[in-house]
Amino acid sequence: MKKHVYSILTFSALLISCTSQPQTMPEPKFVETSTDGQSIHCEDKGCEGTYIGPEFEGFSDVAHQFSNTMSAKVGDQLKILYENEQYAKVNFSEIQMTTKGMGTGHVTYYLSIPFIKVETACEAYTSFDHCGGWDHSPAIDARKKQLQKALLPGETLDISELKTTEEGLQEYWIQWKNKTVQAKCK
Repeated sequence: MKKHVYSILTFSALLISCTSQPQTMPEPKFVETSTDGQSIHCEDKGCEGTYIGPEFEGFSDVAHQFSNTMSAKVGDQLKILYENEQYAKVNFSEIQMTTKGMGTGHVTYYLSIPFIKVETACEAYTSFDHCGGWDHSPAIDARKKQLQKALLPGETLDISELKTTEEGLQEYWIQWKNKTVQAKCK
C-alpha cells in the first residue's frame, strides 16, 4: 500500500513540475488555413494552396474567388517576412496554376506562389493581388486604376505577364509596396 501511495505522489509531483515550467513557442514561419474546400500553406519560401469544390454557386464564381483568398494570404505572409527583416517579393516567373475539372462544374484549383529574397526593405513588396477571368479576359486596365490609390508616391504596380491554365483561367498577378508598412520607402 505504501509503495502504491509513494508511486502516486511521485507521479503527481512529476506531472505538476512538467506543467508548471514555462513553455516557449518558436516564432511561426508557417501559416495554414483550411476552410470551405480551401487549404493554404505559407512559409518563408512562398504560399501554395488548393481549392476543391464547385465552380459556381448561382451566379457566383466561387472557384475563382480562391484567387482572392490566396492573394490575401500571400500579402499577409510578405508583411510577416518584412516585419522580421526577411525582405521578399513574389517570383512571378515561377507561379504555378492548374484548374483541373474547370468547365465540368467541379474543380481542383491549385496555386503555388513562390517568393524570392531581396536585399533591402525598399526592394521588397508587401501587398499582393490579382486580376483574372474564369474563362474570359481579365479587366486589367480597370484593376490598375483601382489600385493607383494604394501606391506610395512615385511607385508603380509590378504586374506579371498573363498566366493561363490549360482549361482557361487567366490571371495577372500584381504586387506593390504597402503604403503603411513601407512608408519609409518614399
